[in-house]
Amino acid sequence: MRSTTILLMLLALCMAGCSDVSEPRNPEYKTGLPSDELRASVFKSEFPLEYETYVRNNESEIMTEYCGSVNYNENDNVSPLPEGYKHAQPYLKNLWLGYPFSYEYRAPRGHTHAVRDILHIDRINRYAEKGDMPATCWNCKTPKMMHYIKEYGDEFWAKDFNEFRENFDEDDMSISCPTCHNPTNMELRLYSEPLKDHLKQAGKDFDTLSRNEKRALVCAQCHVEYYFQDKSFGAAKKPVFPWEKGKNPEQIYEYYKTRGDTTIPGFEGNFVDWVHPVSQTPMLKAQHPDYETWHDGIHGSAGVSCADCHMNYLRMDGKKKISNHQWTSPLKDPDLKACRQCHTDKTPAYLKERVLYTQHKVWEQLMIAQNISVKAHEAIRMAAEFAGQKPADYDKLMIEAREMCRKGQFFWDFVSAENGIGFHNPVKAMDTLVKSQQYSQKAVDTAIKAAAFTTAEILSADIRTLVPPIPKHSRELQMDPAHMASHPWFRYLKVTPKAQQIWDGNKRLIPAPAAS
Repeated sequence: MRSTTILLMLLALCMAGCSDVSEPRNPEYKTGLPSDELRASVFKSEFPLEYETYVRNNESEIMTEYCGSVNYNENDNVSPLPEGYKHAQPYLKNLWLGYPFSYEYRAPRGHTHAVRDILHIDRINRYAEKGDMPATCWNCKTPKMMHYIKEYGDEFWAKDFNEFRENFDEDDMSISCPTCHNPTNMELRLYSEPLKDHLKQAGKDFDTLSRNEKRALVCAQCHVEYYFQDKSFGAAKKPVFPWEKGKNPEQIYEYYKTRGDTTIPGFEGNFVDWVHPVSQTPMLKAQHPDYETWHDGIHGSAGVSCADCHMNYLRMDGKKKISNHQWTSPLKDPDLKACRQCHTDKTPAYLKERVLYTQHKVWEQLMIAQNISVKAHEAIRMAAEFAGQKPADYDKLMIEAREMCRKGQFFWDFVSAENGIGFHNPVKAMDTLVKSQQYSQKAVDTAIKAAAFTTAEILSADIRTLVPPIPKHSRELQMDPAHMASHPWFRYLKVTPKAQQIWDGNKRLIPAPAAS
């Protein structure tokens, strides 16, 4: 009897021990650094091993099959590598025509290049005093945002980007340690105003969330879909995460239908990034919805965080275990150590093949969705210019065609702008692309009906024979009448006046005008 009692007590203690699983805790640090320290370089002496891996983000030459660190032109399918990487999307400039993304859109490099690359990208106007983009564009490039918000408050967002060009050290003010850590104690923290706003609206406190949630959310400060708020809804141009209805593309699209100041007939009250000059469709530009894609995928649902795959543990100095601070594709490691932390029974070759199989299938559907989106714009253009006897419901049909064009392209862009080529959530990626194709084809069919079916035959052809890709377009080229006569869609844009380049990175080429 006594032995039975002792056995039961031991079992109870074992069960209690198994159920009391404490959450892992980060080491506690006292660095002596102020909480508002922004420079990456000062962390080198405190954390030499982590800093050693961080500077590996400077690497900009290694590609995987679909992603990597080469800063190539994503639309260029003509030039030698890396400009014309074999998985380029040739119609990007067509689809974003009239929007700054059509001037230049390049594959991202490591986070250490964030400030340098935005200072040299043609999306920001370097040929004028003003950049034609709001200061909001700095939000995901530098922890210096904390100082700007403290100094200017919500007035910062609507200021012009170029107002702050000369304030940056391209190397030491980029995405780095203080973007995610409090320099004083290295605890995870948020600097992102839109994410803090979202958590507040959701009734959540970052400090009380689980360690794994925090590890994902510090990445979600930037690796998300967002938009620049219209002034009637709050601070003008403030970035907002469109998650009120949910994080899936259908829910985000419905959200945008009620969050704008536009008065375009049929789209009143919608949020609009720009109006496509060829189809006159009010468009949405997706950003990089990695978090929205990952969170309900197979890895996100299993509790595998961004850091588990993109910051896998390393042994440095032969013994010390640290998190890798080179944020990059796990496929760059021939041994796929990040993947094999969990998939211990699989070889690197097998795991790599599974990733590439998924990405290849997603890419095929992405290209189909892209082509149908281009055809949708061309079909609407033809219907808008149709001079024959119009159907009685012509205006209604044109609104519907533009609605489907807008939605189809947004769904394509939701996958195109996401950085995993579908791997973060293969089911969502494929579902989104199928819907994109359906919406864009509906736009084509409806536009054909609006043109009294007179355009049906010509639009049955391959879009590549109807509308060629735009291989080259830039702010400087738009000043050249010869270039603007080189593509049929350019006639819907104005030739811009000749102008000298004023900015080269963070340096002026032309003195500032005298104060009046």
